[in-house]
Amino acid sequence: MGSLLNDSLVIAPELFLIVSAIILLMLGSFKVKNSAKIVLYLSTITLFFVSFLELIMPWDISIIFNESLIENSFSRFTKSIIFMSSAFVIILSSRWLIRYDEKAFEYPILILFSSLGMALMVSANDLITLYLAIELQSLPLYVLASFRRDNINSGEAGIKYFVLGALSSSLFLFGASLVYGFTGSVEFFEISKVTSYSEVSAGLVVGIVFILSGLIFKISGVPFHMWTPDVYEGSATPVTAFFATAPKMAAMCMLVNILYGPFADSFYSWQQIIIFVSIASMALGSFAAIKQTNIKRLLAYSSIAHMGFTLIALALPLSPSNIQALLIYMLIYLMANLGVFSCIMSLEKSEGESVKDISDLSGISKKYPFIAFSLSIFMFSFAGIPPLAGFFGKYLIFRSAIENGLFLLAIFGLLISVIGAYYYINIVKVVYFDESNSSITKSSSKGLSITNIACTIFIIFFIIIYTLSPIAELARLAGISIN
Repeated sequence: MGSLLNDSLVIAPELFLIVSAIILLMLGSFKVKNSAKIVLYLSTITLFFVSFLELIMPWDISIIFNESLIENSFSRFTKSIIFMSSAFVIILSSRWLIRYDEKAFEYPILILFSSLGMALMVSANDLITLYLAIELQSLPLYVLASFRRDNINSGEAGIKYFVLGALSSSLFLFGASLVYGFTGSVEFFEISKVTSYSEVSAGLVVGIVFILSGLIFKISGVPFHMWTPDVYEGSATPVTAFFATAPKMAAMCMLVNILYGPFADSFYSWQQIIIFVSIASMALGSFAAIKQTNIKRLLAYSSIAHMGFTLIALALPLSPSNIQALLIYMLIYLMANLGVFSCIMSLEKSEGESVKDISDLSGISKKYPFIAFSLSIFMFSFAGIPPLAGFFGKYLIFRSAIENGLFLLAIFGLLISVIGAYYYINIVKVVYFDESNSSITKSSSKGLSITNIACTIFIIFFIIIYTLSPIAELARLAGISIN
């Protein structure tokens, strides 16, 4: 009983989150009047609270619940970011949700359950727990993709995401069964012992390939990226904002755990796969984005390219500095995405729809200068232009690659960044130099304005924040705990 209590205290934030989600579900179900507003506010407070709780909890390594979960500084830091970004997405969504359906209280509940799945993904210490966590994260996402029941594109997005997500789960399960067959265990520590004491067999390598195939789907890496543009475009804009932020962080950190955990001694078996996925994602994402006219499809291909940049750090030998670079890059990517979507959702067409095409942004600088300025800052950051945060994120990634001898990969990433700058700067050109689109109006929402201002400040003054705040130290401690 004492052991169970101690284990429960270690995952107190997750327990608080699940209890809160169930209570809010009951509250929304039985309280009809203003249920969506109440659940929205309480869900946001809950996520910010558990994000703060992750930071103040002990960061020592704790292996709990019969070695199925592990808590350390890496999991604490990443989960804090995941919960924070999920909270901001709910803030972004509040006005849209109330206008869409003032009784649709289940929207923030789905985000809470999905966030819980992401947290367990990061803390999973065996393949079974990892699979269950992936499904807990994914099932609410399928529902969110098709949340607009009256919209055929939303239904199509949900079906595509569900079918391809089921395929990725089956690939993961098949790989996990092979790993279990060749190592005799599903626990990460036991798998690590087997791979360190004996030569890695061909069957085990095949198992790793299948597991990677299932997991790469979650980060939209090539060649398992095919769902991303259609799902991004078909889903409601706030849902797309969620897809582009917290799940990406969780999936990338999950890859860090599994590759540098049970498969650390198989590094040269999977390194080439990660390098290929990184190169292919950077190339396809950047070149395909050039011809896009829909803003959400462009951001979808942009996310594919950015996951390729992040994978550069994952293709390097394990070191705290490499993990730190990966975490900082993902944090910058999340904040820039939240800022971009806050700008997009702040603008509406005359018929009340959110902007869809890049041409809808024509000349908005004349009517809404701050939104135009913020959007331009985020685009320049995505392109990696100094002194904005995106530049330092890419600098850390490329520096790590060069220090570890992957010069060609760093050079390729640098060249692709130049190509990517074209379609980012093209949006800035449309915003400032094209003829004004008079049909665009501004949505008055405090949540959107607060998010926009916070993200703009973070991106512009990142180097000061990075130097003066504990972010760098927290990321370094997170990197040290991976072994």
